[in-house]
Amino acid sequence: MSIEITNWLRGLGLEQYAPAFHDNDIDSEILPQLTTDDLIGLGVTSIGHRRKLLSAISALREDEATLARRQAPPRETPHLSPLADIAPAERRQLTIMFCDLVGSTELAIRLDPEDLRDIIATYHRRVTEVVTRHGGFVARLMGDGVLAYFGYPLAHEGDTERAVRSGLAIVEAIAALGLGQPLEVRIGIATGLVVVGDLMGTGAAHEEMVTGETPNLAARLQSLAAPNAVIVSHSTRCQLGMLFEMQDLGPQVLKGFASRPRAWRVVGESGVESRFAALRTAETRPGLQPIGGGAVEFARCGQVMGENFGRPFDDFRRLFLNCFGNTRVQHLPQAAQ
Repeated sequence: MSIEITNWLRGLGLEQYAPAFHDNDIDSEILPQLTTDDLIGLGVTSIGHRRKLLSAISALREDEATLARRQAPPRETPHLSPLADIAPAERRQLTIMFCDLVGSTELAIRLDPEDLRDIIATYHRRVTEVVTRHGGFVARLMGDGVLAYFGYPLAHEGDTERAVRSGLAIVEAIAALGLGQPLEVRIGIATGLVVVGDLMGTGAAHEEMVTGETPNLAARLQSLAAPNAVIVSHSTRCQLGMLFEMQDLGPQVLKGFASRPRAWRVVGESGVESRFAALRTAETRPGLQPIGGGAVEFARCGQVMGENFGRPFDDFRRLFLNCFGNTRVQHLPQAAQ
């Protein structure tokens, strides 16, 4: 696409820069590649003039891309049977995280488009690194947002815990980017049963689709969060025990939800030394019996084992105490007489 530079500048009302463009050998091939720094080097000191030139240059790039697509030969699409287009879906227990960059609209108004692009790209890259390091899967990058799954396509022990640790690490990582702009994020996490599968086919159209209440809840919790806060659903909180310090935010009015889902803010790591004890403390796992009740059933099971397989029940009881300690298990039944 050939452009007469002087006429192009005249059409923008900026013909005064034509000599500088000519002296620096700017032609129609170089013009679409000019950056902010290049324009400053050409003597375009006015911010308004630079923005007008950058917008026109961006339009040139889009015109070139459109022309290239029209001139490209059509690609052959391999024939796929209807069944091959749809991958089997499956029900999964999934923890979903939505991460949003705070103040992205303000940044877009205040910054040069190229500077904003660099910031968003760095933000996406850092969030992806943190999520991947914690065993998560980045399903989608959506402008200033990131959608991640924990438990799909690969499930790990403690996926819910991994998601929360990832959220806390993202807050720290984004705050420490040092891009000349103070950046903050909002994070919402929810856990629940979903249907997940490749509903969009394969190849270039491959997209991991998740349906159910959980993705919507995670998105609503993210919008509820304050800057640099991690908000989790009640179902997520119930799987975390005492691993983290939590602030109960109570029932929340969320768009699209008839009920008022309870939400929790993750304050930080709890510092509990025993992960086993932290995950099984009754007070932080609603609906579970105190360990004494479970111990009774466990001990009765051991007694049956002793009676049927010849293992002395007292040996089994000692094994239990070695594992669980002497606290809160004083009601263990004694060996049958």
